[in-house]
Amino acid sequence: MKKFLVIVYFFFFNSITFSSENKTAYFAGGCFWCMEAAFDKIEGVVSVVSGYSGGTVVNPTYEEVLKGKTGHIETVKITYDSKKITYLELLKNFWMNIDPYDDQGQFCDKGYSYISAIFFQNEEEKKLINKSILEIKSLKANKIKTTFTQYKNFYPAEDYHQKFYIKNPRHYYAYYLGCERLSRLNQLWK
Repeated sequence: MKKFLVIVYFFFFNSITFSSENKTAYFAGGCFWCMEAAFDKIEGVVSVVSGYSGGTVVNPTYEEVLKGKTGHIETVKITYDSKKITYLELLKNFWMNIDPYDDQGQFCDKGYSYISAIFFQNEEEKKLINKSILEIKSLKANKIKTTFTQYKNFYPAEDYHQKFYIKNPRHYYAYYLGCERLSRLNQLWK
């Protein structure tokens, strides 16, 4: 009986202490390396995966997406614990890491595969997108070029793209600074 109570106590205690409610969000903000870095260390974010969303080709390659023939956009899939961070908080971080007024791509990366987009999964997320725009007073809603579209697919990018900013920090920071991402973000969000 003691063993049974210890086991019940252990599972009960752990289910309360370690319970989480993982959800996913899909954001495109130009280079997925930069978006991965922008979300990876936020408390409540469980994982960030670089990949491709929105296109018509199953399991596209990086080269296919760059050529623009698949209809995909470089995207990050964010798995988050909704008890620690909300979708609205993720949206605020998203806005602060993109140029929402550029419809040609993001920063030095131009072309459809680099545009900014939010892939919403339900009506609640769609409402929260609009709410986030209103809450960030510096956003000029009538000038936003970021697309909001119904989520339909996500394909993880090749392994060498995952955690690129950690695996190849010199290359990543040379790209990040050379692309003038930081200076444009500072200009936009002061």
